[in-house]
Amino acid sequence: MNSKNKIDPDFTQYVILGACNPGLVFQVLSEEIDIGLLLPCNVVVYEDPEKGETILGVIDPEMMVKATGRTDLDIFAKNVREKLQTALDSV
Repeated sequence: MNSKNKIDPDFTQYVILGACNPGLVFQVLSEEIDIGLLLPCNVVVYEDPEKGETILGVIDPEMMVKATGRTDLDIFAKNVREKLQTALDSV
C-alpha cells in the first residue's frame, strides 16, 4: 500500500509555499538565532471545501515575535507584517 492510499485522496487542494525574504531572515537571525522556529515563511493556499473559496494564509510576524519576549524586535516584526499585508492585498 503506498502512502497515497493511506490518506483521503479527496482532500481539498492545499499548497504550502516557502516565502522567506533571505535578507530579512538574515537580519532577524543575527539578532535572535532561535527565532528561525517562528518565522512566517510558510504561506498556505487552499480551497475551502465548504464554500469553494480560495484561502490564502500567513502567520502574523508580530505575534511570533511576542512569543520570544524580545520587545526590541517589535518594529522589525511590524515592518515584516506590513510587507506581508501588501503582498496579500495585491493578490
